Amino acid sequence: MNETYVSVTGNVATAPVHREMPTGPVTRFRLAVTARHMDRTKGAWVDGHTNFFTVWAWRSLGVNTAASLSVGEPVVVQGKLKVRRDERGGQHWSSADIEATAIGHDLSRGTAAFRRVKSEQAPGAHSWQEPPPGPSWQETPSPAWQEPHSAQPWPEQPPAPARTPVPAGAPAGPGLADGQVEGTTGELTAHPMAAPPDPDFTVAAPQYQEPAAVT
Repeated sequence: MNETYVSVTGNVATAPVHREMPTGPVTRFRLAVTARHMDRTKGAWVDGHTNFFTVWAWRSLGVNTAASLSVGEPVVVQGKLKVRRDERGGQHWSSADIEATAIGHDLSRGTAAFRRVKSEQAPGAHSWQEPPPGPSWQETPSPAWQEPHSAQPWPEQPPAPARTPVPAGAPAGPGLADGQVEGTTGELTAHPMAAPPDPDFTVAAPQYQEPAAVT
Protein backbone atom coordinates (compact mmCIF):
# COMPACT_ATOMS: atom_id res chain seq x y z
CA MET A 1 0.00 0.00 0.00
CA ASN A 2 1.01 3.62 -0.63
CA GLU A 3 3.82 2.62 -2.99
CA THR A 4 5.50 5.28 -5.15
CA TYR A 5 5.74 4.21 -8.79
CA VAL A 6 8.03 6.11 -11.18
CA SER A 7 8.90 5.97 -14.86
CA VAL A 8 12.45 7.16 -15.53
CA THR A 9 14.28 7.70 -18.83
CA GLY A 10 18.07 7.70 -18.77
CA ASN A 11 21.26 5.85 -19.71
CA VAL A 12 22.87 2.72 -18.31
CA ALA A 13 25.81 4.04 -16.24
CA THR A 14 27.37 0.75 -15.07
CA ALA A 15 27.52 -2.74 -16.51
CA PRO A 16 24.64 -4.87 -15.24
CA VAL A 17 25.73 -7.28 -12.48
CA HIS A 18 23.85 -10.57 -12.31
CA ARG A 19 23.65 -12.74 -9.18
CA GLU A 20 21.87 -15.92 -8.21
CA MET A 21 20.23 -15.36 -4.82
CA PRO A 22 18.28 -17.78 -2.57
CA THR A 23 15.13 -15.87 -3.50
CA GLY A 24 15.91 -16.04 -7.23
CA PRO A 25 18.11 -14.35 -9.87
CA VAL A 26 18.65 -10.59 -9.62
CA THR A 27 20.43 -8.01 -11.80
CA ARG A 28 21.60 -4.59 -10.61
CA PHE A 29 22.88 -1.57 -12.54
CA ARG A 30 23.17 2.19 -12.11
CA LEU A 31 20.94 4.47 -14.15
CA ALA A 32 21.99 8.06 -14.93
CA VAL A 33 19.24 10.59 -15.59
CA THR A 34 20.51 13.93 -16.86
CA ALA A 35 18.23 16.91 -17.32
CA ARG A 36 18.72 18.98 -20.48
CA HIS A 37 17.65 22.54 -21.14
CA MET A 38 17.99 25.17 -23.86
CA ASP A 39 20.76 27.75 -23.29
CA ARG A 40 19.49 30.99 -24.82
CA THR A 41 22.95 32.57 -24.92
CA LYS A 42 24.55 29.63 -26.71
CA GLY A 43 21.47 28.71 -28.70
CA ALA A 44 21.96 25.00 -27.96
CA TRP A 45 20.83 22.26 -25.58
CA VAL A 46 23.12 21.76 -22.58
CA ASP A 47 23.25 19.11 -19.85
CA GLY A 48 21.97 19.93 -16.40
CA HIS A 49 22.09 18.05 -13.10
CA THR A 50 22.46 14.26 -13.18
CA ASN A 51 20.56 11.96 -10.81
CA PHE A 52 21.64 8.38 -10.23
CA PHE A 53 19.34 5.48 -9.41
CA THR A 54 20.19 1.91 -8.53
CA VAL A 55 17.91 -0.39 -10.51
CA TRP A 56 17.08 -3.86 -9.22
CA ALA A 57 15.52 -6.40 -11.56
CA TRP A 58 14.39 -9.75 -10.15
CA ARG A 59 13.66 -13.18 -11.58
CA SER A 60 13.02 -13.38 -15.35
CA LEU A 61 13.27 -9.60 -15.71
CA GLY A 62 16.74 -9.72 -14.16
CA VAL A 63 17.90 -12.55 -16.44
CA ASN A 64 16.70 -10.73 -19.57
CA THR A 65 18.16 -7.41 -18.37
CA ALA A 66 21.64 -8.90 -17.93
CA ALA A 67 21.49 -10.34 -21.45
CA SER A 68 20.13 -7.20 -23.11
CA LEU A 69 21.70 -4.02 -21.64
CA SER A 70 25.13 -2.48 -22.03
CA VAL A 71 26.76 0.68 -20.68
CA GLY A 72 25.59 3.88 -22.39
CA GLU A 73 22.35 2.51 -23.86
CA PRO A 74 19.23 4.68 -23.44
CA VAL A 75 16.53 2.87 -21.48
CA VAL A 76 13.15 3.45 -19.86
CA VAL A 77 12.67 1.96 -16.37
CA GLN A 78 9.36 1.65 -14.57
CA GLY A 79 9.02 0.44 -10.99
CA LYS A 80 8.68 1.24 -7.28
CA LEU A 81 10.86 4.02 -5.84
CA LYS A 82 12.63 3.33 -2.54
CA VAL A 83 14.86 5.90 -0.81
CA ARG A 84 17.48 4.41 1.54
CA ARG A 85 19.54 6.28 4.12
CA ASP A 86 22.62 4.86 5.84
CA GLU A 87 25.82 5.92 7.58
CA ARG A 88 29.24 5.02 6.24
CA GLY A 89 32.51 6.28 7.72
CA GLY A 90 30.71 8.78 9.90
CA GLN A 91 28.91 10.28 6.95
CA HIS A 92 25.22 10.03 6.11
CA TRP A 93 24.34 8.86 2.66
CA SER A 94 21.07 8.71 0.79
CA SER A 95 20.40 6.58 -2.28
CA ALA A 96 17.38 6.07 -4.49
CA ASP A 97 16.58 2.55 -5.63
CA ILE A 98 14.06 1.43 -8.21
CA GLU A 99 12.60 -2.06 -7.94
CA ALA A 100 11.87 -2.48 -11.62
CA THR A 101 8.67 -3.95 -13.00
CA ALA A 102 9.51 -3.19 -16.66
CA ILE A 103 12.68 -2.22 -18.52
CA GLY A 104 13.07 -1.42 -22.21
CA HIS A 105 15.17 0.51 -24.68
CA ASP A 106 14.24 4.11 -25.46
CA LEU A 107 13.20 3.75 -29.11
CA SER A 108 13.20 7.53 -29.60
CA ARG A 109 17.01 7.28 -29.54
CA GLY A 110 17.53 4.14 -31.62
CA THR A 111 16.20 0.74 -32.67
CA ALA A 112 16.01 -2.64 -30.95
CA ALA A 113 15.35 -6.22 -32.10
CA PHE A 114 13.09 -8.16 -29.75
CA ARG A 115 13.65 -11.88 -29.22
CA ARG A 116 11.17 -13.94 -27.25
CA VAL A 117 12.74 -16.21 -24.63
CA LYS A 118 11.20 -19.62 -23.95
CA SER A 119 10.62 -20.05 -20.25
CA GLU A 120 11.96 -23.25 -18.70
CA GLN A 121 9.29 -25.81 -17.99
CA ALA A 122 8.91 -26.78 -14.34
CA PRO A 123 9.27 -30.50 -13.54
CA GLY A 124 5.99 -32.27 -13.94
CA ALA A 125 4.35 -29.30 -15.59
CA HIS A 126 2.65 -29.67 -18.91
CA SER A 127 3.30 -27.13 -21.60
CA TRP A 128 0.31 -25.37 -23.05
CA GLN A 129 -0.64 -26.63 -26.48
CA GLU A 130 -2.87 -25.17 -29.09
CA PRO A 131 -6.13 -27.13 -29.13
CA PRO A 132 -6.59 -29.28 -32.25
CA PRO A 133 -8.57 -27.54 -34.92
CA GLY A 134 -12.17 -28.58 -34.96
CA PRO A 135 -14.18 -29.40 -38.05
CA SER A 136 -14.58 -26.51 -40.38
CA TRP A 137 -17.81 -24.69 -39.98
CA GLN A 138 -20.28 -25.51 -42.70
CA GLU A 139 -23.62 -24.01 -43.30
CA THR A 140 -26.38 -26.56 -42.91
CA PRO A 141 -28.94 -26.10 -45.68
CA SER A 142 -32.36 -25.54 -44.27
CA PRO A 143 -35.16 -27.73 -45.60
CA ALA A 144 -37.14 -26.28 -48.45
CA TRP A 145 -40.29 -24.53 -47.35
CA GLN A 146 -43.39 -26.48 -48.14
CA GLU A 147 -46.96 -25.41 -48.29
CA PRO A 148 -48.67 -26.63 -45.12
CA HIS A 149 -51.17 -29.40 -45.59
CA SER A 150 -54.66 -28.10 -46.07
CA ALA A 151 -57.26 -29.13 -43.58
CA GLN A 152 -59.23 -32.25 -44.36
CA PRO A 153 -62.48 -31.42 -46.14
CA TRP A 154 -65.62 -31.79 -44.17
CA PRO A 155 -67.37 -35.07 -44.86
CA GLU A 156 -70.34 -34.62 -47.10
CA GLN A 157 -73.64 -34.96 -45.34
CA PRO A 158 -75.99 -37.58 -46.77
CA PRO A 159 -78.70 -36.01 -48.89
CA ALA A 160 -81.90 -35.35 -47.03
CA PRO A 161 -84.89 -37.45 -48.10
CA ALA A 162 -87.18 -35.88 -50.65
CA ARG A 163 -90.13 -34.08 -49.21
CA THR A 164 -93.53 -34.86 -50.62
CA PRO A 165 -95.95 -31.95 -50.29
CA VAL A 166 -99.35 -32.77 -48.95
CA PRO A 167 -102.29 -30.95 -50.53
CA ALA A 168 -104.19 -28.64 -48.28
CA GLY A 169 -107.11 -30.36 -46.60
CA ALA A 170 -105.83 -33.82 -47.45
CA PRO A 171 -105.80 -36.30 -44.61
CA ALA A 172 -102.46 -36.93 -43.08
CA GLY A 173 -100.79 -40.16 -43.90
CA PRO A 174 -100.47 -42.91 -41.41
CA GLY A 175 -98.39 -41.80 -38.45
CA LEU A 176 -98.32 -38.15 -39.65
CA ALA A 177 -99.98 -35.21 -38.00
CA ASP A 178 -101.95 -32.61 -39.90
CA GLY A 179 -99.67 -30.24 -41.79
CA GLN A 180 -96.63 -32.53 -41.38
CA VAL A 181 -94.58 -33.24 -44.46
CA GLU A 182 -93.53 -36.78 -45.14
CA GLY A 183 -89.85 -37.32 -44.39
CA THR A 184 -89.75 -34.71 -41.62
CA THR A 185 -90.38 -34.79 -37.91
CA GLY A 186 -92.72 -31.84 -37.96
CA GLU A 187 -90.22 -29.65 -36.04
CA LEU A 188 -88.10 -26.90 -37.59
CA THR A 189 -84.44 -27.05 -36.56
CA ALA A 190 -82.31 -23.93 -36.88
CA HIS A 191 -79.23 -24.19 -39.09
CA PRO A 192 -76.12 -24.51 -36.93
CA MET A 193 -74.45 -21.49 -38.64
CA ALA A 194 -77.55 -19.29 -38.51
CA ALA A 195 -77.52 -16.33 -36.13
CA PRO A 196 -79.96 -16.48 -33.19
CA PRO A 197 -83.16 -14.48 -33.68
CA ASP A 198 -83.12 -10.92 -32.49
CA PRO A 199 -85.87 -10.47 -29.87
CA ASP A 200 -86.13 -6.77 -30.72
CA PHE A 201 -86.66 -7.37 -34.41
CA THR A 202 -89.41 -9.87 -35.27
CA VAL A 203 -91.54 -10.16 -38.36
CA ALA A 204 -94.94 -11.76 -38.10
CA ALA A 205 -95.62 -14.45 -40.68
CA PRO A 206 -98.52 -13.59 -43.04
CA GLN A 207 -101.75 -15.43 -42.37
CA TYR A 208 -102.70 -17.89 -45.04
CA GLN A 209 -106.07 -17.12 -46.64
CA GLU A 210 -108.14 -19.32 -48.91
CA PRO A 211 -108.53 -17.87 -52.37
CA ALA A 212 -111.96 -16.49 -53.07
CA ALA A 213 -114.18 -18.80 -55.03
CA VAL A 214 -114.91 -17.79 -58.60
CA THR A 215 -118.61 -17.61 -59.33
